[in-house]
Amino acid sequence: MQLPQMMRVRQSFESPRVASIPTEVASQLGGLDLAQSIQPGQTVAISAGSRGIANIAEIIKATCDFIKTLDAIPLIIPAMGSHGGGTAEGQREIIESYGITEDFTGAEIRASMETVIIDETPQGIPVHFDKHASEADHVIVCGRIKAHTGFVGEIESGLHKMMLIGLGKHEGAKIYHRAIQDYSWLEIVTAVGQSVLERCSVVAGLGIVENAFDETALIEAVRPCDFLEREKELLVQAKQWMPRLPFDAVDLLIIDEIGKNVSGSGMDTNVIGRKFNDHSATDRDGVRVRRIFVRGLTPETHGNACGLGMAEVTNRRTIAAVDQSATAINALTGGHPSAAGMPIAFETDRECLEAIMPTIGLTDPQDARVVHITNTMQVGETLVSESFTDAIAARDDLEVIESVEAMQFDDGDNLVPVAAAGAAVHA
Repeated sequence: MQLPQMMRVRQSFESPRVASIPTEVASQLGGLDLAQSIQPGQTVAISAGSRGIANIAEIIKATCDFIKTLDAIPLIIPAMGSHGGGTAEGQREIIESYGITEDFTGAEIRASMETVIIDETPQGIPVHFDKHASEADHVIVCGRIKAHTGFVGEIESGLHKMMLIGLGKHEGAKIYHRAIQDYSWLEIVTAVGQSVLERCSVVAGLGIVENAFDETALIEAVRPCDFLEREKELLVQAKQWMPRLPFDAVDLLIIDEIGKNVSGSGMDTNVIGRKFNDHSATDRDGVRVRRIFVRGLTPETHGNACGLGMAEVTNRRTIAAVDQSATAINALTGGHPSAAGMPIAFETDRECLEAIMPTIGLTDPQDARVVHITNTMQVGETLVSESFTDAIAARDDLEVIESVEAMQFDDGDNLVPVAAAGAAVHA
């Protein structure tokens, strides 16, 4: 089969960046006058999630360091719902793989899947909260604010979701995702969030917003009374800065890797246009991708392939890397069983391409609109097919940095990853 020729394109995004993580964290938390609430010798639980947040180890360490300046005792709580196979050991392993270790942060990690029920919402939903966090004198909720891959509203993924799903652990995640089948996300998130803020000694939030290059763009300390309104405002900002594909209409999207450190859905549905339907764009999506080929899992996802079910094709080495148990637990807990499905698989990438290309429509394969990315967080540099030449010329936010050439395969007939192909050219 004659495959399309590809060229490397660089996108221009608005990309503010925090210059010094320790300085910014200390400045933000210092502005809340927490010494009025946190007394010497008291314990402060700090949530640490499973997402691949840029500089997360440095952010958590800086938070711990600030708590120590108050002569208080920081404690790190893995807060990630059902991730890590739904086990305390698995969740501790995840945050340690991000560099959040006791040696680095100078703080004890207390990992447990045990929760306490602190309240019941007006809808009759029990409110679960991590046992170790509930026993601490104070809690700081640390989380990234961004568009959620499934929920839509003024509050999506951020401080509130960390209070619900993260610190609610497996039991909380299960009941809240069940409740979302009967109530709106905003009803659940505000009701549970209010209970946690009233009953769990939350002293502050630390909201993180990233730019389109997976860099820390903003860190803001938020008072508990301002969580709801400020998170709404920060979500608007996060959506303006989020990454996007270089084109809105794509015949085939090739993704080198998916994983929980990239997105809760493995690949961000806001980027690929699969937020409302696993296998096709809807009128509510801003991107229309006909077919998706996933080439692998990130090491940081530890075999959790949640989201792989949204792809139409993959290779057998990706299937072999899947931890079926961890993937099933996460997909079922999140109320999205189809996310754990397995696409059609072939031995090599070339076979995958030759099998999926005839399904894009009447367009000949060599003329297909193909975009090849590393993952949905890293789209600053992408490979795009020659068919986009005219569209690129009409845009001032796109720059061709490597001219057209044939798709690059290794000796095993597998595609060379986007990052590796670029490194080889620039070497």
